[in-house]
Amino acid sequence: MDLLERENVVQDLAGDLQAAAGGPGRIALVRGEAGIGKTTVVQHLIQMAGPHIRVLVGACDPLTTPRPLGPLMDLAPGLGEAVGTALMGALAGASRPGEVFECLLADLSGCPSLLVIEDVHWADEATTDFLRYLARRLPAVPALVVVTYRDDELGRTHPLTALLGTLAGYSWVYRHTLAPLSRRAVAQLATGHAVDTEELYRVSAGNPFLVTEILATPAESIPATVREAVAGRLVGLSQVARSVTDVLAVLGHRASLPLMTHILPEMDGALEEAVACGILRTDGQTIEFRHELARLAVLEAVPASYRLRVHQQVLTAMRSGPVAADDLALLADHAEAAGDATAVLEYAPRAAAHAVALGAHREAAAQFTRALRSVDHLPPDQQATLWEGHALACFLARELEEGIASRRMAVKLRHALGDGQREGEDLRWLSYMLWPDGHSTEAVETGLEAVRTLEKLGPSAELAGAHLNLSMLAVYDHEDAAVSAAHAQRAMDVGGHFGDAGLAVQAQFHAAAARMLCEGSGWEECEQAVSSAMAQSLQLDAGFLAMLMCWYTVMQHDDARATAAVQRSLAYSLEHELLTFVHCTKALNSWRLLNRGAWDQASDATQEVLTHPLSPPIDRAIAGTVLGLARARAGDPQVWPPLEQAARLVDENCLIDIGLGWEARVEAFWLAEDDERAQTEAHHGLAALADRTHPWLSGALACWIHRCGGTPPPVPAAEPYALELAGNWADAAARWEELGSPYEAALAHLAGDAPALRQALTGFEDLGARPAAARARALMRARGVRPIRSGPRAATLANPYGLTNREMDVFKLLGEGLSDADIADRLYITPKTTGHHVGAVLAKLGVHSRHEAARKAH
Repeated sequence: MDLLERENVVQDLAGDLQAAAGGPGRIALVRGEAGIGKTTVVQHLIQMAGPHIRVLVGACDPLTTPRPLGPLMDLAPGLGEAVGTALMGALAGASRPGEVFECLLADLSGCPSLLVIEDVHWADEATTDFLRYLARRLPAVPALVVVTYRDDELGRTHPLTALLGTLAGYSWVYRHTLAPLSRRAVAQLATGHAVDTEELYRVSAGNPFLVTEILATPAESIPATVREAVAGRLVGLSQVARSVTDVLAVLGHRASLPLMTHILPEMDGALEEAVACGILRTDGQTIEFRHELARLAVLEAVPASYRLRVHQQVLTAMRSGPVAADDLALLADHAEAAGDATAVLEYAPRAAAHAVALGAHREAAAQFTRALRSVDHLPPDQQATLWEGHALACFLARELEEGIASRRMAVKLRHALGDGQREGEDLRWLSYMLWPDGHSTEAVETGLEAVRTLEKLGPSAELAGAHLNLSMLAVYDHEDAAVSAAHAQRAMDVGGHFGDAGLAVQAQFHAAAARMLCEGSGWEECEQAVSSAMAQSLQLDAGFLAMLMCWYTVMQHDDARATAAVQRSLAYSLEHELLTFVHCTKALNSWRLLNRGAWDQASDATQEVLTHPLSPPIDRAIAGTVLGLARARAGDPQVWPPLEQAARLVDENCLIDIGLGWEARVEAFWLAEDDERAQTEAHHGLAALADRTHPWLSGALACWIHRCGGTPPPVPAAEPYALELAGNWADAAARWEELGSPYEAALAHLAGDAPALRQALTGFEDLGARPAAARARALMRARGVRPIRSGPRAATLANPYGLTNREMDVFKLLGEGLSDADIADRLYITPKTTGHHVGAVLAKLGVHSRHEAARKAH
């Protein structure tokens, strides 16, 4: 196997060998559990030994009756004739073993040697006597003696324990312990294998043998070699010691010694025997398997009836005294395995509540799932409560489909019970969860149904929450700002006196966000709401609003604000383990990178979202759209697979709502020079937006119709789009530059005069936008504009990193440690343009910071 995380040990041993070869000699003890890589280390050391070093290798064997002086028999062919003669005489009883030892010591004195004796935990008594003899006299000879042994098999009475006690007093004895592999090393070994590396690390505990065997037989849950190795360890155990391993395998976790004694009263004498077999370990308070895979191999052979009896015994023992919160999950586990539905319903919901309090939402969902398997034993109102708990835990754990299904079940039960208050609350939650699942139309319908259900019952906190939900959905659907504001105000009128701080900050936020997107005002109020939520430690509200700010700033192409919003959202969500917001923020960050022209980085950023099994449909739709559009702009032919996949993930209304979905399809047709289809798609999108007010969406689609030679209908348009539609292409391009969107600036220049067309072509070429550059050249030819370059500038092609002349200027100034403002002053460009060039330089260099770029410059 590869020498992973063993390099330091091999180098230390090589140093021992170099020192010992010149005298005085020394001993190196190489220790570690079975399969940890001791032999691999020794083999590497042997390969490093120079030609002047004599290499002698012997080994002990796992025999019922060990070979007397077995390792010396292995060494004999490489030693002098006197040693062989003495050894044969000792084995025949004609001479003392001491004579063999004396001859071998004399032989070692003759030349520098590396003497390896492996697996001395299996050594016979004569071999351990030899090691005692040799160790005492080793400083007189030029030799390194390497002794390997398994430290997981040594008990107090093991023969090797006494030898190690003797060696402890010698200063020329060096110890080298081999530790399990790290997660990183396990992942490296698993490269090219379709396995879950975290699960591989968990079941193997980093043991190299187990890792390689699992990778060699991916179809087997327990590799045959592992099963056989574990079985071999258990063969010599007494019946009581075997019961220790069986019970512990059934328990499935670290067990306290008092609990084990309660199940196996006769265990005391067998505990050390069970540990000495090498697959268990104890710290004096608890006992556990060294590797999960070994536990599974033992469990496989335990009869089902015995497992059931053990779980019943454990459940009885753990319930006999006070139950700690940390034991609730274990009790629920044993209750289910014991077939005790009443105990499951007693402990699983409590375990779920404890997990929620700790922020362990996936564990909470698993405990609710366990309880729901026995839900028929409960009355309907308690069933509904469990379904509601499971739905919330699943949502926070990003298991969205399961959460929605559970919330639907809760709605059904509450309706049957006539509990309108809880039914309305469940409908509100269902609406809230449907939108990220890509069902925006149903989300709105369900949200309205929640309000209708709750309005019949009078003012309540639930009704306030339902109106707040409609305020949020109005922003998502880009309705007139007054609609969102009206629902936000209604939420405050109904629920303000309940003292719900989260309701207050969200009402402020959504009303302001609608104005920000529709009218261009409200930014400050949104920021105040986010800051207020964070200051009040309203973690879910703060994480949610911080993520929404990423979306809204990216939709407006505001790179500076979007960058700050993304950094804040990721930091806050990761700090508070709000994973449901992390991946959405990462999807939005890929969109931000797309806007600033960093297409390779944008494409890379989409992969984590697209490949994660728990990314909700809305996140994958955003990431897929970004990936397709990045490919289209770069001239990659694989444009439509991710765009079509994104369209299938969400409903048509949601595809328009996210702000990029429909526009991406229009641009992809334009880049493919299919202007007719591009116009058709753009008109389709505008028709869907007819009753809504979102100048950033409708303005974009209108501009695409204009660029394709059509006449767009009068629609609300954000400033840069409105400028272009009005024929003021120069101000439109300047505004795009200020926002940090160089590609859009080049598109605006296409509507200009000859110098503007040349500037557009330069912009596209600098970005590597080959299809757009081709369209620019075609337009220049049609208008008789000369000269027309047929590709990137020669300087750009000659640059090893593909940097343009301007980017090289920026690169050099980065090497001087200048800020964006200083670079802008030096080059007579705006700070926004400087920021774009800096981003492009970092992307092309493949570095992540200005500091790294400066190092490359030097």
